[in-house]
Amino acid sequence: MNDQDDVTIEPESDKDSHKKEEKSTEDVEDVVMEDDSEPQDQVKKLREKLKKCVEEKQEYLTGWQKERADFLNARKRDEESNKQFVKFANENLISEIIPVLDSFTMAFGNKEAWEKVDKNWRIGVEYIANQLKKVLEDNGMKEIDPSNQKFDPMRDEAIEFEPVTDESKDNMITTVIQKGYSYHGKMLKAPKVKVGEFKK
Repeated sequence: MNDQDDVTIEPESDKDSHKKEEKSTEDVEDVVMEDDSEPQDQVKKLREKLKKCVEEKQEYLTGWQKERADFLNARKRDEESNKQFVKFANENLISEIIPVLDSFTMAFGNKEAWEKVDKNWRIGVEYIANQLKKVLEDNGMKEIDPSNQKFDPMRDEAIEFEPVTDESKDNMITTVIQKGYSYHGKMLKAPKVKVGEFKK
């Protein structure tokens, strides 16, 4: 808002305040002096006028309270909308970074080739990968590693069913090909797995 748009409310001068007091006194006097009725009638009229003033005051107060509640509710809705927008924007960003994490995991997974790399360089790359992962986790991402868990078609993507001789490994995940990721409980990428299948 520009300085020109600022609305300033001048404090009431003693003169203005005195005028208002005079006017309210005049209103009362009007009721009292408008006729030569009995004092009981004058009191009755004053009570009616007072009742009307109280009702108007309550009406203004109720209106102000309603407007204030509407304003607070609108502000809450705006804040919630902004949070959802940020959350959605972060979700897209994290989805685009996940393939980078997968690339690190694939590189580390080839242990024979990875062990041949210079140790200092290897430690540096692993540190960067862990740092990236921590930043994403701090912002709501969670890694899903269902190793040795029961296959869940609502969570896992079965790449292959491989035969097992142990019945206890039937429908169990034998190998995690690629880990999955979720964001604030929402699945972003399902883990790719091999599942044991027991046949008599």
